Amino acid sequence: MSVKRFPEFRLGKVLATSFTATLTERCGEPVERVPVPERLVDWLAVNGLKVDSCSDSQLEHARQLREAIHEAATAVATQIPPPAAAIQVINDCSTGGQASAILSPQGEHEWHLGSASVGDALSVIAADAVDIISGAREGRMALCASPTCRAAFFDTSRGATRRWCEMNTCGNREKKARYLANKR
Repeated sequence: MSVKRFPEFRLGKVLATSFTATLTERCGEPVERVPVPERLVDWLAVNGLKVDSCSDSQLEHARQLREAIHEAATAVATQIPPPAAAIQVINDCSTGGQASAILSPQGEHEWHLGSASVGDALSVIAADAVDIISGAREGRMALCASPTCRAAFFDTSRGATRRWCEMNTCGNREKKARYLANKR
């Protein structure tokens, strides 16, 4: 019996952009990190949004939200207005769920989902997207400098000079390529 292997998740500190990172290498050979509903359930759990189950239609809805966030974040990063269709998807998801911010016993921020449904989890992700795309949170939207990636990420670095979505993947790959090119 073979065990299906899936690409590892790319996890960041910003929920909405971590969600868009479930599809990577958008300008090269795309890597889908949530190819089946069970992987979406896993990703949500890793990010503190435990849901009971996920159907194929819920996975498709999640992918629509993911792409809407990516489109809107990319637009903001390139200083153009976000597409109206992307805004509509984000807003519909944000208002469509029942979730509450709570404090854990350790005093940390957590989410309580009203019904442990994918819709409730997506509303949390969409609300996070509203915060970062609208500028409500301190930082800026930027695009990864890797020509095969171009992922939108939320830059909170001191001088707002971050170049890569993740230093451990895109940053290292680009630095290695530059080093090898200089060595020749």
